Amino acid sequence: MIPGRSISRFLYLLASILLAFQTYSVAARPILADTLYRRNPGTVTPQGPYRPEKTKKSEILYTRLDVQFDWVKQQVPASALLMFKPHFYPQNTLELDAKGFDIKAVSLMEADSTYGDLAPGELSAKVKGKLEYSYDKRKLVIRLGKTYTRKDTLFIKIDYTARPNDVPRGKTDDSATDKGLYFINADGMEEGKPRQIWTQGETEGSSCWFPTIDATNQKFTQDIYITVDSSLTTLSNGILVSQENVKKGQRTDHWKQSLPHAPYLTMMAVGEFAVEKDLMPNGLEVSYYVEPKYGKDAQAIFGRTPEMIGFFSNIFGVAYPWEKYAQIAVRDFVAGAMENTTATVHEEGVQNDTRSLVDGNSDAVIAHELAHHWFGDYVTCEEWGQLPLNESFANYAEYLWSEYNNGRYEADWGNLQEMKTYLAEAETKQVPMIRYFYKDRENMFDSHSYAKGGRILHMLRNYVGDEAYFASLKDYLKSHAFGTAEIDDLRMAFEKVSGQDLNWFFDQWFHRPGHPVINIRQEYAAAQGKVLLKIRQAQDTLATTVYRLPVKVDVWVGGKKNQYEVLVDKVSQTLEFPAAKKPDVVIFDAEAQLLGVVEHEKPRNEMQFQYLHADRFLHKYEALASLEGGMADTTVRNILVKAMTDPFWKFRQMAVSNFAEYEGANFAEIEKVIQERVRKDPHPQVRSEAIITLATFGDNNSDPVFREALSDSSYQVVSVAIEKYLMNQPSDANEIAAEFEDSPNDAIVTSVANYYAGLAQPERFDWFLQKMKQMKPTEKYNFLQVFGKYLIKSKQDIQRKSIPVLENLARENPSYFVRFGAFQALGLLTDIQGVTALRKDIRAKETEPKLKEMYSQFGDL
Repeated sequence: MIPGRSISRFLYLLASILLAFQTYSVAARPILADTLYRRNPGTVTPQGPYRPEKTKKSEILYTRLDVQFDWVKQQVPASALLMFKPHFYPQNTLELDAKGFDIKAVSLMEADSTYGDLAPGELSAKVKGKLEYSYDKRKLVIRLGKTYTRKDTLFIKIDYTARPNDVPRGKTDDSATDKGLYFINADGMEEGKPRQIWTQGETEGSSCWFPTIDATNQKFTQDIYITVDSSLTTLSNGILVSQENVKKGQRTDHWKQSLPHAPYLTMMAVGEFAVEKDLMPNGLEVSYYVEPKYGKDAQAIFGRTPEMIGFFSNIFGVAYPWEKYAQIAVRDFVAGAMENTTATVHEEGVQNDTRSLVDGNSDAVIAHELAHHWFGDYVTCEEWGQLPLNESFANYAEYLWSEYNNGRYEADWGNLQEMKTYLAEAETKQVPMIRYFYKDRENMFDSHSYAKGGRILHMLRNYVGDEAYFASLKDYLKSHAFGTAEIDDLRMAFEKVSGQDLNWFFDQWFHRPGHPVINIRQEYAAAQGKVLLKIRQAQDTLATTVYRLPVKVDVWVGGKKNQYEVLVDKVSQTLEFPAAKKPDVVIFDAEAQLLGVVEHEKPRNEMQFQYLHADRFLHKYEALASLEGGMADTTVRNILVKAMTDPFWKFRQMAVSNFAEYEGANFAEIEKVIQERVRKDPHPQVRSEAIITLATFGDNNSDPVFREALSDSSYQVVSVAIEKYLMNQPSDANEIAAEFEDSPNDAIVTSVANYYAGLAQPERFDWFLQKMKQMKPTEKYNFLQVFGKYLIKSKQDIQRKSIPVLENLARENPSYFVRFGAFQALGLLTDIQGVTALRKDIRAKETEPKLKEMYSQFGDL
């Protein structure tokens, strides 16, 4: 899953917005190693209770669901037929998770292998008798009438109504927000929003709409019969077996999942969708469900999926194991995306018109959820504390696809963003990757499980080599196919293939918190002809460990490189390398694979050499970044001018940005180069950066460039150009604003809104509200900041009119970051009586854990 519940790469844009607001409680960090307890007694305690794999009293082998929908009450009248058996020990009860249901009846059924194909009305003929049960709105305990052994297979049927809006809260392990099944615009009163139903099972949401044993170590096959209005489309796991008109205006769709999967991966979606399909050479159907207005764009959005399936099948060594692969975009989704078996759900932001894709596609999230169909769906973590076995692999799959499709530099740029995301989280939260103790399973969905885990897998790949790495993945997947695994299963697969003991690697990276902080002091001993690297591991070695780090070091002397393999495994040690003269540069971790912080100060001339000669993205990036502010140095300036034409776009962008507010030598020539970047650079990020830089030069010579950029193929470039062009108050400003104010692109509308905000015209109030209502959640957050600017400049009657609008957004909007944006905007109006009290009430009644944490940073309002 790409979580909306944590910052792990939900959307890169959103991550950058929210990173500054994310916080975690700083408590004692859980450390499992006994030696660390002994070395640091009494200071380290587990966070929360011990979380073992759930004990298997019984196993659900098969589930059949017959569901209908009451849109008015937002309830689900349904029946569930479960085939199960005692796991090992004899049982006389079956305990099921069933949250907030109205239970109508529980029946023992005849043993029958045809239940998946029987019409709904035919099930009643198979009832053997009613069963007694107890139910506390969370657990349904069914008394089976006698004791059964593991040789017995039983069938029971439960008639019930699911009430997702009445899921119980407030007890240990209750989710604060999850409902499992969501009605979107159920009454049809929200203009412009489609009526939809969709489910979200991870972690334990499935038991909010059907009775099951809601644990990752249960696996079953299933049939789902969905009865809906004939005008609606349905999607579920597996293959659509049949569609039958059951009565006037209604249809029942039968979806069959013939391969076993975990309960949290069961899904349904209902609504009006355009469906586009691809067919793989092996006959596998690949389909894309989008809102009708995006039907023509579906191939542009998702069309690389078949190639991804082929790529992952080849590199993982296991062919895509399921019956089909579908992807669907829904409104108000509570997670970024979810890898339900054969049917991934995406939030609405994945839908963009084809032109928007010039600025970037959703390949990262598409690759992530697809990879879960091996790591997570095919082989499932046995308990949520083992979540990195799902999410770290899906995270690293993004790197693998980018490396294959876009090249290593693009993949390494993404790698760096992931590293930064983890390191930002690590400032206030350092926990083991594998957690046997935790308070809330939702806390597993953090940048440790995602970003840090992906970087650990990258190091493991680098250490054992590609051939052993992917052979080990193949062994792991095949050994645990359609089952579960824990971290030691992965370790043993790698040890089996590589022939190496890897306990040290898994212990320090998966079982210990933190990361290495490597401080390097470099000296040149001319008399001995040696360069010395004095290494110190500066992390808290009591809280984490002294790391064992096999790395390579590049020593450049006289323009030639020698590479050395070294092992850093002490708190302090000195590495010596031959050097006939003072090195041009020394690069620690030459393969740029280490997860951690490396502090190695180098003079500017060495960083200049490093940018010009290093071949790894990270080393070139760090060198170029270090040259910032060095424009007075002719050599630095010449390097930056050269970098503006670097083959890789990120370096061009960095170089261009360094000339912001430049007034030095060769200004005219440099300005001309930057203007050329606006007009001809192949990457929209560079073109946008060039416009931003030109706008800092303090003259109007670049205005024609801004005007030309208004017709750029990139929405992003156009939005930046509009903002910078209108900033200069040209004579045609109102004409340009009017031309773009109804753009289909939210970023462009936001740029126009920024201009209107400066004018603060009262008649624009309704325009702001109309545009904000139509926006996707990620852009609505940005728009709210501009709306706040408008309100600050407006008179108090306009400000007062905005208060109920902002209050409704802050209390009711499905997206927590939109609620936060509205809360921030209200904070600009605290001079108005009652607003401060209103904000306190909004904050007090918020239930979303992430948003509550963000509010906690404000202190007392």
